[in-house]
Amino acid sequence: MLRRYFVNSLLSSGIVATAASIFYPILRFVIPPETAESTVMSVSAGRPDDVRPNSGMIFKFGGEPGLLVRTAEGELRAFSARCTHLNCTVQYDSGERLIVCACHGGTFDLNGKNIAGPPPRPLLTYSVNIRGDEIVVSRV
Repeated sequence: MLRRYFVNSLLSSGIVATAASIFYPILRFVIPPETAESTVMSVSAGRPDDVRPNSGMIFKFGGEPGLLVRTAEGELRAFSARCTHLNCTVQYDSGERLIVCACHGGTFDLNGKNIAGPPPRPLLTYSVNIRGDEIVVSRV
């Protein structure tokens, strides 16, 4: 009787473990996690001296990457660094003076407008202000 109880317990726990390993990822996908991203309205993206003219840098905007670009004329612009095609991270190409997505060849101008490749929409644009000795990027 003891051996039968042990084998039944072993099989039952195996079935429960298999069911949990199947249903846990499904539930994690269906039920979105609670994030503080929606409450983040502005972040500090560094100091003005950190971004040279005709260059760009990636910064954190909540849980998402952002792209801060200083144009050749010295103007600061900020965008979501997520490509609108498949969410790859975009970067600034100083030679072409464009924002590019290396995954599938998406290209955006310095206003965030999609100009080539598969991205269906422009990049999300952020507002940029300089307060004291820091660059503050905010949602529009």
